[in-house]
Parts: sequence; structure tokens; C-alpha cells
Amino acid sequence: MSEIITIANQKGGVGKTTTTVNLAASLAKKGKKVLIVDADPQTNATTSLGFNRNDYEYNIYHVLIGIKTISEVILPTKVNNLDIVPANIGLVGVEREFYNSGKANRELLLKEALKPIKDIYDYIIVDSPPALGPITINALGAADSVIIPIQCEFFALEGLAQLLNTINLLRKSINPKLTIKGFLPTMYMGNNNLSRQVLEDLSLHFKDKLFLDKENRFIIVPRNVKIAESPSFGQSVIEYAYNSKGALAYIDLAKSILKG
Repeated sequence: MSEIITIANQKGGVGKTTTTVNLAASLAKKGKKVLIVDADPQTNATTSLGFNRNDYEYNIYHVLIGIKTISEVILPTKVNNLDIVPANIGLVGVEREFYNSGKANRELLLKEALKPIKDIYDYIIVDSPPALGPITINALGAADSVIIPIQCEFFALEGLAQLLNTINLLRKSINPKLTIKGFLPTMYMGNNNLSRQVLEDLSLHFKDKLFLDKENRFIIVPRNVKIAESPSFGQSVIEYAYNSKGALAYIDLAKSILKG
């Protein structure tokens, strides 16, 4: 049964795209058919997998405004079992398009777009922008569940209440089945008091929503140079440095999700 997972947090720099790309690659490595939907105008998921603007003409923007179907913009990646719907900086204009056009059910455009291809994939992973605007609302409206990366740094939990409130409002309106799959601590440094404090705060308030590895330890994505390097080579860290601590964390995350 297919599942649509949106990666969301209105704060930038928390590891949304890193999580999108590397979770998707890890699931694909486990033999699952996976689609990434890059719904962030920064296009980082697209470029992280080695694509540049000259590699494609159409993208998620053209799907949302009704010019193309989603199957017409899907690109195969170099990773077996992994495809992507690319983004483009033009996506920033989609908000104006939504409201100028007077489209009905604007919050459900992505959900409707994904319906024809949903059953082709085991998992569809949506990378959302760092804002609670119409694109993120569409990403959450289309999702079965949401993963929230939390960076283990100062102000980590700032704004989280707003995101959780938005999720609750969406449950009451356009997406009653939306669940929080879990919180994912990212950029963790074990020798840093602040990192340990953030993890302690998360375990205190959201213990049941933290992912566990096979040893029942919290899955934590460390601050890792291989994770930082891999996008410049157009690869996931799973492809770039399979045995690195960063890659192993995302492989553990994929295992946790497959275990259910």
C-alpha cells in the first residue's frame, strides 16, 4: 500500500531536503519504488540528485497550475527504484497563480495531481519549503503522514507549536487522516551540551514520536561531513558514502519506517 510522506518544518536549515533525499534513497536501496516530489522553490532536492535546470523543461510548478500532469514531469534518477518530480525557482510564483486564478480547492491541488500515480510507488516523499504557505499546505494536504526534522541547535523548537497547530487545523478541514510519523533530530553533536539538551527536550515531550533503531535507541542524524559533501557530487549520502555515520542514520530511519 502506497504512502505519501511530507517532510516539513517552517524553519530553514533543519535538514528537510537532506532527509527527503536520503530517506528516499535508503527506501529505494531496500527495493521499494520511491518518488521524490520537490515542492521547494530552492530546488535543492533536484540539484542534490545531480539535475540542473537544463536537464528538464517542466516541473512541479506546471503540474500545480494545470499545464502538465505529474506523470509528464517525472524523471528517473541514477538510483535504482528512485524517481523525482523536479522543482524550479518559478515555483515561488505559484501562490500568485493560485489566488489570481480563483482555483477551487487550492489546498488539494497536489493531492489530486498525485492520485493517478500514487499506486505506482511504495512511497512518495514530498520536500516542502521552509514556510507555512500554500505550497506547504498542499504538501501536508496530500500526505498520509509527516516527518518533522528538528535540528539540535539553538531555537530548535521555536515555531514548532505553529507547525503543530497548522497540522491540527488541516486534520479538522482538508486532511483528517494526516498523522505525525515522527520527529527526527538532525545535526546532532554528542559532545555538545546544546545538542544533548534539545534531544532531552524532544524525548520529554515527544518520546512516542521519535524513531527507534533495532536496539531501541533514538535515531539521530549526526552533523556529518559526508552528508554535507554528497549534494555537490549530485548524490545521496547513501550513494556517496554508504558506511558513513550520516548514511547509517538514514538507513536506520528507512528500516524503522518499513518496520512500521
